[in-house]
Amino acid sequence: MQRVCFLLKVRADRLDEYRERHAAVWPEMLDALKATGWHNYSLFLREDGLLVGYLETEDFAAAQARMEATEVNARWQARMAPFFESLDGARPDEAMKPLTEIFHLS
Repeated sequence: MQRVCFLLKVRADRLDEYRERHAAVWPEMLDALKATGWHNYSLFLREDGLLVGYLETEDFAAAQARMEATEVNARWQARMAPFFESLDGARPDEAMKPLTEIFHLS
């Protein structure tokens, strides 16, 4: 199982609304994530907007590709893009660049 961690930056003026959106993620989005291989997926948000994401999957590139092919992901990404800083025209899911794991204790 591959462990994936990534960072994004939520705009300071949208933090409360971002939290609200994730308190009520669409059921079809949750189903799509599970069906495409995203497991043990968590998001952590710091008060300054730093977002840390963590997930486990067999193959991150394949899980991303399967998710990208879903209609619900296109709708979710379009709605979430305005919440983020520095996407440089990319969708939030395209801006998720995995960090290099340098230590793990199991």
